[in-house]
Amino acid sequence: MKTIVRSTLALLLAAAGGAALAHGDVDCPNEPKEQWQPQMALQRKLVDAGWRVRQVKTFGTCYEVYGFDAKGERVEAFFNPKTFERIEPRGSAASAPAAK
Repeated sequence: MKTIVRSTLALLLAAAGGAALAHGDVDCPNEPKEQWQPQMALQRKLVDAGWRVRQVKTFGTCYEVYGFDAKGERVEAFFNPKTFERIEPRGSAASAPAAK
């Protein structure tokens, strides 16, 4: 019984840590809203690059994308809404190129 409780606790802690890391501390640019490109344009670019996009939403002054990248890995990624440049959370290694 203790093993199950410990395993469950370890799994929950790992999941919570992963969620915190995924959102991270993102430095979104402060682009004027009238210069933002439509979310659908970002989605099309990512799909053309091989991504499967589940959702695109606004996160502060960034676009936040949930889905799967071209490698099939689940991602939560942030993009500059004006340039579509990918923005990595502080403290994370750049793992994928921006959608171009």
